[in-house]
Amino acid sequence: MQPNIRTLLDEQSLLRPMLEQPSPPPEWQPRFLAQHACLHAAAITQDETPPAACSLEDELFAGLAEESARHMPRGKPHSIVWCLWHMARIEDMTLNLLVAGTPQVFVQGGWQERLNTPFTDTGNAMSTEQVTRLSQRVDIPALRAYRAAVGTRTRLVVRGLQPTDLPRKVDPAAIQLLFDQEAVLPEAVGLAEYWSRRTVAGLLLMPASRHLLVHLKEALEIKQKKT
Repeated sequence: MQPNIRTLLDEQSLLRPMLEQPSPPPEWQPRFLAQHACLHAAAITQDETPPAACSLEDELFAGLAEESARHMPRGKPHSIVWCLWHMARIEDMTLNLLVAGTPQVFVQGGWQERLNTPFTDTGNAMSTEQVTRLSQRVDIPALRAYRAAVGTRTRLVVRGLQPTDLPRKVDPAAIQLLFDQEAVLPEAVGLAEYWSRRTVAGLLLMPASRHLLVHLKEALEIKQKKT
């Protein structure tokens, strides 16, 4: 069963008030994990019970040619490849550096070399030329594998969270690590400033769920645009 974007947006609207409560109800966690599963390849839940019943990423790649994944259509600032990169990098750094206080999957797994890319940042400050360079150069199977590794790690992090963790603000030292590790570039400082004002619950909402939905929707729209 393929997910309906409207349904996922509705699910997000149900998740938000749960996470924003002073004492979130226990069902916040399965609701988050169910939505998160739909925003990654179904394979990341193959060892879970029950496994994911939907996947926007699998829908995106069904019948998608490599050339189309790398193409940036007229009137669109991004390619499908850029969308996957951007989603994966942001989810990785926020859920690991900012929420769990653990190393990025990107760094720990040596993914820069495996992805065949000179870039390390979120992609927010990329020029059109840089978006094109990333799109043409990155190894797509490796990019999907990296994103799957990030999604798998996120699910472990979320399962380890206690209700008392959700109102916790982001540690300023962790924000500094974003710059030290060139995960966020100085040109995109506004992004780090935004995250610095968030709680753990806020980061679970944006970017770990809604942000993924926004860019998967964008990628599906790019897929439909032929030129």
